Amino acid sequence: MRLYGEERTRRELEARVGRLGQIGGVRRMRLTEGKEAGTEIIEVRTGAGLAFEITPDKGMDISLAQLWGVPLSWQSANGDVHPMHYESGGTDWLRTASGGLLMTCGLSHAGSPSVDETGSYGLHGRVHHTPARQVSVREAWEGDELDWSVSGVVEETAIFGSKLRLIREISGRLGDNRIHISDRVENIGFQPAVHMMLYHFNFGFPLLGPDTCIELPEAEREVRGGADDMLAQADNWQEPDAAIAETVYYHRVRQSAADDERMTETRIVNPAFPVADQRRSLAVSLRWSSDTLPLLVQWRMPGAGEHVLGLEPSNCRVEGREAQRSHEGLPMLQPGESIAYRLELNVDC
Repeated sequence: MRLYGEERTRRELEARVGRLGQIGGVRRMRLTEGKEAGTEIIEVRTGAGLAFEITPDKGMDISLAQLWGVPLSWQSANGDVHPMHYESGGTDWLRTASGGLLMTCGLSHAGSPSVDETGSYGLHGRVHHTPARQVSVREAWEGDELDWSVSGVVEETAIFGSKLRLIREISGRLGDNRIHISDRVENIGFQPAVHMMLYHFNFGFPLLGPDTCIELPEAEREVRGGADDMLAQADNWQEPDAAIAETVYYHRVRQSAADDERMTETRIVNPAFPVADQRRSLAVSLRWSSDTLPLLVQWRMPGAGEHVLGLEPSNCRVEGREAQRSHEGLPMLQPGESIAYRLELNVDC
């Protein structure tokens, strides 16, 4: 294992600590105050500077993410609100959405509130507020490398409605600032089911600054409801502006931009990220399976308080069910059918 700039064997590391948790690992805990009371947090420390919090009560999503104690993610004013406070109608999702590194949107709906013949769907669906079951934490040595993983199952079901199951594993290796997310969504019902899926990654200060550059993949681009001249802002950032409005970009990824594993990448580069009393270049890269998530939705919101960049691999647009149906059709899963999603976040400092 490479740790603190040196190669060490397992036994060399064990000789230097009383418990490996001194360096890094996985730990479970619960919050106790306010609307966060009862929310479980699974803290992961990689030992290489990256630390983040998985929230199994909120769709197995990822809340605060930090590098050497400096935040990478944007956190909403709501905090890690327990899902018992969730209100599903209209845009009430905004009252309890945590922000954080990842909010999953789906499973049967993502985007603006919608109503169709199957019912009413609130903003971005229910999965971010659905507790997981069969939650499992694992740490295991493979030779001189320590692998960790956190897994769980999230189900969205209704009598006479769709029945979708998300099986998620978040994994990595001690000494490596890399997060792997492996998802499989299954239609466990006996009728075809609409399946809209969007991975709402949220990045914030101080990763985002006036010198930050967003490197986007080769794609066909458009601005939602805006002029094409706004495309020039997609790859840069700015100081907070309380009067600014959000902008949403659609990047339809060209498969020629995918690598041999059918993965596509976007990067955020800050040439002066603060680490201790120094500033150094930092790159955060997000890779995803663009064969199953062909659209990158970019949410640019350099406001005051809501000072956030969303990079959101998706299988749908965000105007809601009716707009998606008329634009290019609703993504569907047939009875017994499943689909796999792969995502990877890497921090290089």
